[in-house]
Amino acid sequence: MLKSKVLVIIFYSLGFFFSEGFAQASEKNIPNEVQDFNFDWEFSLRNPADSSKTANVDNWKPVKLPHDWSVEASFDSIKGEGATGYLPGGIGWYKKEFSTDIGKDEKAYIYFDGNYNNAEVWLNGTKLGFHPYGYTPHYYDITDYLNSASENEIMVKVDRTRYADSRWYTGSGIYRNVSLITTNKLHVPIWGTFITTPEITDKEAIVNAQIQIKNDFQRRKEFKLITEVLDADGKIKGKATSTKRIAPESEITLNQEIIVNNPQLWDIESPYLYIAVTSIIEDNKLIGQYETRFGIRQFKFDADKGFFLNGKNLKIKGVNLHHDAGLVGAAVPEGVWERRLKILKEAGVNAIRTAHNPASKEFLHLCDEMGFLVQEEFFDEWDNPKDKRFNQKERSVDYITRGYGEHFQEWARRDLRATILRDRNHPSIFQWSIGNEIEWTYPRYRNASGYFNMNWQGNYFWELPPITPQQIKERFDESEEGKYVLAETAKKLSKWTKELDTTRPVTANLILPSVSHLTGYADALDVVGYSYRRVLYDYGHENYPDKPIMGTENLPQWHEWKAVLERPFISGTFLWTGIDYMGEANGNWPVKGTLSGLLDFAGFKKPSYHMMKSLWSEEPHIYIATQTNDKSIFKWDGATNQVVEKKPGAWEHALWFWHDVNEHWDYKVNDSIIVEVYSNLEELELLLNGQSLGVKKLSQFPDHIYKWAVPYEKGEITGKGLKNGKTIWKSLVTPTQAYAIKLTTENDTLQANAYDVSHVVAQIVDKAGNPIKTKEQNIEFSVEGEAKVLGVDNGSGTNVQDYQSNSLKTNQGKALLLLQATKEPSVITVTAKAGSLKTEPLKIISQ
Repeated sequence: MLKSKVLVIIFYSLGFFFSEGFAQASEKNIPNEVQDFNFDWEFSLRNPADSSKTANVDNWKPVKLPHDWSVEASFDSIKGEGATGYLPGGIGWYKKEFSTDIGKDEKAYIYFDGNYNNAEVWLNGTKLGFHPYGYTPHYYDITDYLNSASENEIMVKVDRTRYADSRWYTGSGIYRNVSLITTNKLHVPIWGTFITTPEITDKEAIVNAQIQIKNDFQRRKEFKLITEVLDADGKIKGKATSTKRIAPESEITLNQEIIVNNPQLWDIESPYLYIAVTSIIEDNKLIGQYETRFGIRQFKFDADKGFFLNGKNLKIKGVNLHHDAGLVGAAVPEGVWERRLKILKEAGVNAIRTAHNPASKEFLHLCDEMGFLVQEEFFDEWDNPKDKRFNQKERSVDYITRGYGEHFQEWARRDLRATILRDRNHPSIFQWSIGNEIEWTYPRYRNASGYFNMNWQGNYFWELPPITPQQIKERFDESEEGKYVLAETAKKLSKWTKELDTTRPVTANLILPSVSHLTGYADALDVVGYSYRRVLYDYGHENYPDKPIMGTENLPQWHEWKAVLERPFISGTFLWTGIDYMGEANGNWPVKGTLSGLLDFAGFKKPSYHMMKSLWSEEPHIYIATQTNDKSIFKWDGATNQVVEKKPGAWEHALWFWHDVNEHWDYKVNDSIIVEVYSNLEELELLLNGQSLGVKKLSQFPDHIYKWAVPYEKGEITGKGLKNGKTIWKSLVTPTQAYAIKLTTENDTLQANAYDVSHVVAQIVDKAGNPIKTKEQNIEFSVEGEAKVLGVDNGSGTNVQDYQSNSLKTNQGKALLLLQATKEPSVITVTAKAGSLKTEPLKIISQ
C-alpha cells in the first residue's frame, strides 16, 4: 500500500449496517425483522461453586439489558483489585423466556454485541456455543433449536471469576445490546454488505457494493438484487440491478457499481451519510431488504506531509477512550456517550482511539454522525499475557489475572474478523490497530532497547536511545527468540486484516519503536504509532523516512502538541486520555482509576480540557485557574517581576496529570494567589474588581499559560481580550454563603423508550447563583414520575461511594444524577435536599 512514501486510501465510503444489516420489519413491512431483545431478562449472581442453570428461583431478579453487575456493587479495597477499579467479578446467569413465529422458509439468529466475558449460551437446553472475548460481537443460528409455536428459554452464563483479567475496568455481564434476527432462507447474512467508493471526484463518486447472498434452501434459487443509494433526504441518487442464480445451500458474493453525481463528502465538520438499500426480489416479490449506511470520503497518510482528508491537510487531534463511563460502568446508554463526545468535540477533538479493544456498535454509530475519525483497536495482548497490575514483564501469575492471552492462539482470527466485518462500513473508522504496547510482553524488545538493563542514568521519556540502531539490532539478534516471535504475529494479524479490508491502514501502538523498526514489527504496519515517544519523532523520520508516523498515546500537555505542530510529517496524536476511567489504580486507594482525562468520571470538564481547547479549537476561549502560592507550581520572581516556574523548564516534561489548580476565587484576604489563564487569544488583560492588573501577550509564555500573581481580595477576577474585534471575557466571583441547590439538565425532554437519558447536575450556589466550590455537602435526590435512577456521581477520582444510590457527597459543590426514561410517558420531577439549602424542582417531560 505504500508508494513514494505516501499511504493513500482513495476509497472511502463506509457505512453502518443497520440492525446487523436488516431493516426493521415494522418500518418496511417485509419478512426480515430485528427484534430488540434487551427486555424481560432475569439475572442471578452466583457463588463460583454453583454451576447450576436452574438454582433457587429466589436468586433471580428482573433486568433490562445492557447490564453490568459489577458497577452495581460497592467498591472494595480488600477484596477488589485496583487494576479493574476495586469492583468485583463473579459468575452471572441470565435467562429469558420468549415466543417467536418462524415460518418454514425463515431463519432465526440470536446476536450479542458484547458479553464480558467467557460467555456460554444455551437455547432450550442445547448449548449453542462459548465466546471468551468480551469485546467482540457474536451470534448463533437458532433456527433448529426453537420450539415451534411455543415458549423458548435462552440462558447465558458469564464467568468473570478472573476479576483482575485486564488492566482497566471491564464490567461484567451482557453489557451490550442483544437482538433476535429473523430472515428468509435466501438472504444477506449478518455483516454481509461492504460499501466502498474507489473513485471520487467533485462531479461523481463510484460506489461499489459488495454483497453476500446465502441460500439455505435445498433447491436452486433465481433472484433479482437491486441496490439503491439514498441521500440524507431519502432521494435516490443511483441504482444497480443484478439477476442471478444460486445453487442450493451455498453462498455467493455479488459486486454492483453505482454512480453518485455531485457527491457530498463525509468530513469531520460535515459528516454526510448516505444509505444503500439492497432488495432481494424473487418471483416479483420482495423477500428481503437491507440498509447499509456509509459516507463518501478519501484520505491518505504521507510520510513527509502528514494526514490528508478529502484532499486537505489535517492534524489528528485525538483522544484515547476506554469503554466505561463512570456510574454506568460498561453498560453505557447511547445518550451518555453522546453527551461525552459532544463535550470533547467542543474542545476541538476530531479523533478517537478505542483503547484497547473494539467499541460497541452504538459508539461507532455516534462517531459516524458526529464527525469523529476512529482508530479501532483489536487487542491489548497477543501470544504472551500482560501483568494486569503492571505494564511491563510478568511479575505475578495467579488465577484472577489470566485474561485474553489464554485464548489468543485459538480465537484471535475469529475475533479480528468479527470486528472488521461488523465495522468496515463505518465512515468514521480510518485505521485498524492490531495491538497496544505489545513489546512489553516479549522480553527481547525491552532488553534490546538499552533503556532498562544497562548502567544508563538517562530518562526514557525525554532522551534518545542510549545505544545506536546497530547496537540495538545486535542485542536483539543475540537474544533468545522465545516460543512466539512478535514480528511474525504482527504480520499474521496484518494479513488477516487486509484479507477483509484493504481500504484502511494497519497500525499499532509501539512503546519501543527504536527496537520495533529494526525487528520486522513495523514492517507489518502501514502507519507506525508511537506511545509516549515524541522524543523519537525526528529519530524515526530520519532513520525510517518511508514510514508515516504519528502519536497514538501521548500526554495531555502543551509540549506534546507543540511537538506535533512543529513537524509536518507527524499526522497527529491521541492523548491519554479523553475521559478518566476506572482501573490501573493498584496501591492508590481510594483512587479508583486513572485521572489523566480531559473530563472526569462524571463527564465534567477538567483544567486540562480547557488547555487543549485553547490549542485545538478556533472558538475564542478563556479559562481562569487559581492556586495559593505555596501549592502552585509557579512563584512570583521579584527580580524579573514575573511569575515563573518553581522548577524551571518543568512544563516541557509534564506527564499524565495536570497540576493542582482551582476553578474559584475564594481564599483568605491577602493570600498570595497565582492566577493562570488558558486561552487562544493572543493578548489578554486581567482585572480584579474592575482594576486592571496588566495586559500580557501569549507569546510571552513558552508554556502557553498566562500568569499573574495577585494578592487576594473578595470580588470578581476577570480575563478579557479581543477576537476579530469582539470582546471576550470570563470571570470568577467570590460567593457568599451557601443558599440553594441549583438543578440543571441539558435534556429536559425524553423519549419514553426505556433508553433515553437525562443528566441532572446539582450545584451548590449562593443567593446570587454563584457556584460554591470550596464546601462539600451530602445531597439526596428525590425523583417522582416514570424514570429509572441509574445512579449518582460527583466526578472525583477518590469517590468510592456507591454509584447505585440517590445520595452522595458533592465534589467542588457539584453532583450528577443520571435518569433513564421508562416506556411510560410521564412528567418527571427531580428535587434535591442538603440540610437547609433551598431547591427548585426540575421538570423533565418523558413522552
